[in-house]
Amino acid sequence: MPNILLISDNEKFFEDLSNQISYHLPDFTVVTQEEAGIIPDMIIVDEDTDKLRELHKQQLQVPTILLLSSGADAGGAEASNIVYKPLVLNNFFNLLQAGINIYENSSDGYLNFNQYELRPSKKEILNLRNNEIIKLTEKEVAIIKYLYKAKDKIVSKNELLQEVWGYSPEVTTHTIETHIYRLRQKVEHEDAAAQIILTSDGGYQLKL
Repeated sequence: MPNILLISDNEKFFEDLSNQISYHLPDFTVVTQEEAGIIPDMIIVDEDTDKLRELHKQQLQVPTILLLSSGADAGGAEASNIVYKPLVLNNFFNLLQAGINIYENSSDGYLNFNQYELRPSKKEILNLRNNEIIKLTEKEVAIIKYLYKAKDKIVSKNELLQEVWGYSPEVTTHTIETHIYRLRQKVEHEDAAAQIILTSDGGYQLKL
């Protein structure tokens, strides 16, 4: 469920590339700068080297891709990768997937909250209070990642169903409740200070 922040002043290019990513990489979500509270896993900047420099000043650790017209100069702007247009889509999609995989396997891809460190690719969470490492299932990792990216937003059970399980007809809200109950039992050990997920208004929030 990686979030890809795509920045482009060309509305048609933005729409076309967003649609291509959504079609060929359905697990990826393209977001815009206007979507407050969304934490990106990767940033794609189209042509705007000044914007790329501004993002680097914010000390974002996620991988960045700068798209440039053929023969254009990056002007000293730094990016994880520079890709020249026109894009070869298969190569570009492979680059996106590889960039996400490398990021999630690095310490920059770890998620830190409430004295926990989630290590997605290793399917484990470290309790920084006592250095306990707890192994997680793929779905438990997906739940925590989705709630983390939602930040302060309350995520409904139906939204988790859609985003973590998809539209599988055999999955119900009871499935989510069971997974979150088991996750809490596994991680919290009945320690109130070590809460990981809060229940609020019929939905869930990560305790940040």
